[in-house]
Amino acid sequence: MIETYAYARAGLLGNPSDGYFGKTISLLVKNFRARVLLYPSARLEIKPAKADLPVFESLDDLYSSTRWRGYYGGIRIVQALLVRFLDYCREQGIELPERNFTLEYESTIPLRLGMGGSSAIITAALRALMQYYSIEIPLPIQANLVLETETRELGVGAGLQDRVIQAYGGVVYMDFAQELMERRGYGDYESLDPALLDRVYVAYRTSLSEGTELFHNNVRERWRRGEPLVVEAMQTWASFAEQGRQAILTRDRVRLHTLIDANFDLRTKLYQIGAGNLEMIRVARACGVSANFAGSGGAIVGLYESEEQLEALRRALAGIGVAVVCPRIS
Repeated sequence: MIETYAYARAGLLGNPSDGYFGKTISLLVKNFRARVLLYPSARLEIKPAKADLPVFESLDDLYSSTRWRGYYGGIRIVQALLVRFLDYCREQGIELPERNFTLEYESTIPLRLGMGGSSAIITAALRALMQYYSIEIPLPIQANLVLETETRELGVGAGLQDRVIQAYGGVVYMDFAQELMERRGYGDYESLDPALLDRVYVAYRTSLSEGTELFHNNVRERWRRGEPLVVEAMQTWASFAEQGRQAILTRDRVRLHTLIDANFDLRTKLYQIGAGNLEMIRVARACGVSANFAGSGGAIVGLYESEEQLEALRRALAGIGVAVVCPRIS
């Protein structure tokens, strides 16, 4: 039996410029994980997890489960990965032996909060397939395959940031320069020492999520049209990540706090942000910590400077239905 894992993630700086030839810094959040089991069987089977089963205790249970988890479970994304994986093997001239298997998955990653739950399931499943068929795929190509599973097969709008950090782990600075992306299909990815990034928190809603898809608006179309406000914002976000890399390497936490806050503040100028997400940021900052979206809404990330400050943050955010964890990065 093959057992593989992939973990949640938080975007620290540069988000959402990863889909716009920008730069980002992300970190792994190993407090939450997707787990895949894969073993030989007579037929190929994807076993449903709880989120895939159309069985509920009541109409209210159906309602709250759907609002929290959305309308889809993980079977469709695993199935999409299998299609993309087979296409990749054929493109590379890799002949797969006729060996069926059963694949099971489960996930503890909070759903619909922009913490990379779907991509973690795909990443863990890809790792299991690579082991099962004894295939080595370079890390940047693994990230691409996970992204293509969602964009090409499922039509989901997404960028590479989540998939890169889940492939590499730890803390990664990513440069998605247009020349690199168009020439070879992936950027430059630099792993940073996780020990240089301490006293980090991640906070996430424990009540019904608004869903990250609400916050993407029409920014991509405006960027494609060359709207100066959007183009300049993407360049600014990329510069935040570049400056953040230097701040991490030199342990300049004052500068890092400033960049984290500025990253979110710029977002408010382009995106429609819901009241619940604005409240998370406001309450966190009132405790003296920095705060930025960890993804596209529903979870935030930042730095704190003392245990007293962290406890104050926990108490304040608990009052609005938000939990706080200190991420295990490595």
